[in-house]
Amino acid sequence: MKLMKKLGALLLALTMAFALAACSNAGDTPTPTAEPSKAAEPSAAPSEAATEPSHDAAISVYTNAYFAPFEYYDGTDIVGVDVDVMNLVGEKLNRDVTYTNVEFGVIIDTVSSGKLADVGAAGITITDSRKAQVDFSDPYFTSVQYVVYPAGSMTPDGTDGDVSYILWDSLAGKKIGVQTDTTGDIYVNGEITGEDFDGLLKDTGAEETRYDNAQLAVDAIGAGQVDVVVVDYLPASYIVEKNSGYECAALYYPGVDGGAPSPTEEQYAICVTKGQDELLAAINEVLAGLGEDGVNDLVMKHMGLE
Repeated sequence: MKLMKKLGALLLALTMAFALAACSNAGDTPTPTAEPSKAAEPSAAPSEAATEPSHDAAISVYTNAYFAPFEYYDGTDIVGVDVDVMNLVGEKLNRDVTYTNVEFGVIIDTVSSGKLADVGAAGITITDSRKAQVDFSDPYFTSVQYVVYPAGSMTPDGTDGDVSYILWDSLAGKKIGVQTDTTGDIYVNGEITGEDFDGLLKDTGAEETRYDNAQLAVDAIGAGQVDVVVVDYLPASYIVEKNSGYECAALYYPGVDGGAPSPTEEQYAICVTKGQDELLAAINEVLAGLGEDGVNDLVMKHMGLE
């Protein structure tokens, strides 16, 4: 089994609870995503990386505010699960917290440099290459990849409990949209090229197209540019809920040696500039205080399921 196919066998209980209701929305009236105002200006850059900031300096957080429920716009304000967590960190350290909406692909490099941003909070998946650049908090949420597709255009290949799933083989020959530099991008590119993956889509005619955010990728389905979109579960279910005529299903690998199919699983964490140990410790303390139940409560709040 290759590097990126070390997948868990079970989804979070929260995922199981949401799967049937959230991923079928063929007839609701679409609700457009709120348009952002100009994002907050970045904070002043520190003189060098890996230095602890002064205790009265604001914590500068880079995020991508099109990844609901973890971060999204409510009018002109950036809100979401990660924002709630970082606001608690700010309270703990008695420091203000500022949020800047940027393209997802620049977050790791910017936080790594120690300039402009102290923290990256954007539903970021822990990977070995990212760990070489930044320090990660303890993981706080486990997610899986989902396929968003026009209602009725695909038939799930099976079910895992209450979760309907589509196997990678069913994406052969399709034009697949992803959000640039996200885990969906990593998986789809890897399966098309076969680099560090099993190459399940290699030489099948499958093509990948990258977009700045998941909503734009789904809009591209309607424009006829792509057939499906691969994105994390909760953003997928949020988009399906807010846009009529789409469904989604979990993306699974086929079973190995007669085993059961398994999901594309990943863990989210918050990243900080290497050397900011006090900040990292405060984030971990807040996450520990919330626990799995507390984080799931925040998810439900921002999904409107309280």
